[in-house]
Amino acid sequence: MNTEFIKDIPPDLINFLLVVIFSLFIGLEQRRHYINEAVETVFGTDRTFTFIGILGFILYIISPHDLLPFIIGGAIIGGLLGIFYFQKIKVQQKFGMTSLATALITYTLAPLVYTQPKWMVLLIVVTVLILSEIKETLLNFSKKFDNTEFLTLGKFLVIAGVILPLLPTEPISATLNFSPYKFWLAIVVVSSISYVSYLLRKFVFPNTGILLTGILGGLYSSTATTVILARKSKENVSGNRIIAAIFLALTMMYLRIFILAAFFNMEVAIKLIPYFAVLILLSTLIAVYFSVIRKASVVTTNEIVAPESHTNPLEFKTAVLFGGLFILFAVVTSYVVGHYGAGGAKNLAFVVGVTDIDPFIINLFQGKWNLDAGIISMAVLNAITSNNVLKMFYALSLSNKSLRKEIFISFMILIVAGVVAVLI
Repeated sequence: MNTEFIKDIPPDLINFLLVVIFSLFIGLEQRRHYINEAVETVFGTDRTFTFIGILGFILYIISPHDLLPFIIGGAIIGGLLGIFYFQKIKVQQKFGMTSLATALITYTLAPLVYTQPKWMVLLIVVTVLILSEIKETLLNFSKKFDNTEFLTLGKFLVIAGVILPLLPTEPISATLNFSPYKFWLAIVVVSSISYVSYLLRKFVFPNTGILLTGILGGLYSSTATTVILARKSKENVSGNRIIAAIFLALTMMYLRIFILAAFFNMEVAIKLIPYFAVLILLSTLIAVYFSVIRKASVVTTNEIVAPESHTNPLEFKTAVLFGGLFILFAVVTSYVVGHYGAGGAKNLAFVVGVTDIDPFIINLFQGKWNLDAGIISMAVLNAITSNNVLKMFYALSLSNKSLRKEIFISFMILIVAGVVAVLI
């Protein structure tokens, strides 16, 4: 019954009410935003914006096909806004035109309601309301940018949105079975994960504590994070929280590698799920043990880690290093698999673990090495285990001497678990 009643309401009435409501909301926001301003310094608020929306509605429905009345009305509204803006500059010496742009958007609500999905109109209105309210927030946020941030963003957009689609997808040779597109895609994916971690680290959590440093750093580079945290342990910082943060970084490393596997080779990702579930559980339990059960009674200010601890992942030298390792591992993997088969691939993974493992495992995920998903997953586990051995030596050599026993035991739990997983 109620549904039929709604169907009987003329569409023009519904659209008119939507325009009035949306215009009123925008006007009320303008009144709240300028509530402390003198009345004569403001273009208009709730009633003015509502009238602008109604005017746009009237002029649109008069002739919705050629839009001539709507265009003429828009020109008049624009002229009046221009006069007001000129006087505002001349008398008040103020150059902001947010309210004027908002008034023009309000004027266009009628054609939006008629021609676009209602969710789109609502999204536009909500966006206008939010952007009008977060001026100070955006100003404070922009102060965090240095001179290179937009250049970095531009680099990312170029490598992901311009260069990648232009690269050929055919393999470069029968021996090296990867294409320029796959090579660049690997750089884009790894850089994307690291870049997100970098942005969170710098802008959302600029002065993070030890534990959050481990979480965000693990997405960026668990090896670099281990080095940073191990050095931090020599300051007046709770050693147990340092160990917890290192193993949180390892937890995020497993998640990062699983994301890469799911992106490039879902079959391998599925094979890795039970092994990674155990390894993630172990590293998380170790982190919880040192952060909760054996936590320090006092958290000192020395536990704050500066955002400069991690460099920008889109630096040219970082991309060159990754690209060089990717090509090197492609050549070496092709040779080893061709001559020694699956056993050679698994043994190679142990050797590769002492370097950056991302280029190697992405080669395994992308390449067609005549290896089944099980063998590739075992090679990945070998590389991770070997890399954990490297991180253990970094942590032992760089950390406070009082932590070395706990670090050694904790790392050995993960290393032994990785070896057992491969043997099983």
